[in-house]
Amino acid sequence: MKIRIQLSVLLLLLTTNLFSQTIAELKLKPKEIPKGYTLSDGNNCVSVQACTFYNDIETYSNIVGKVKSKAMQSFKSRPDSGSIMYFEFEHVFKGERFLQGLLWGKGGQPTDEHPEEYIVKGKFLIVWSFHPDSAVREKSEAKIETILQ
Repeated sequence: MKIRIQLSVLLLLLTTNLFSQTIAELKLKPKEIPKGYTLSDGNNCVSVQACTFYNDIETYSNIVGKVKSKAMQSFKSRPDSGSIMYFEFEHVFKGERFLQGLLWGKGGQPTDEHPEEYIVKGKFLIVWSFHPDSAVREKSEAKIETILQ
């Protein structure tokens, strides 16, 4: 009986942690920001399409689903600048094909002109608008992959 209670408590803790993620936990904390980068106000998107998606997400709600919350972190450094856009949807994100077309056009892949990358994990969508070798993008991506396994 004691073992069942302990297993039940463990299972409850694991499932609560899995389903209770928030955007605040996904964002980079000041100590996690790579050396040479600083937070900046506004957006620093590499291409306008990414920031248009962020700013006008409600316009696309019939295609991608209804947004529960969103946030943006923008960064600057000498060789690099960009923005990370975080979205939490009320239900599983369903607009991946639409997002690919919006960000990359017909090619369906990142390019030098449109280098944005994204990840979808259930209700969460994270879009990185940085050039390919961005240290802050790599740091953020590793953190999010760990949290949203």
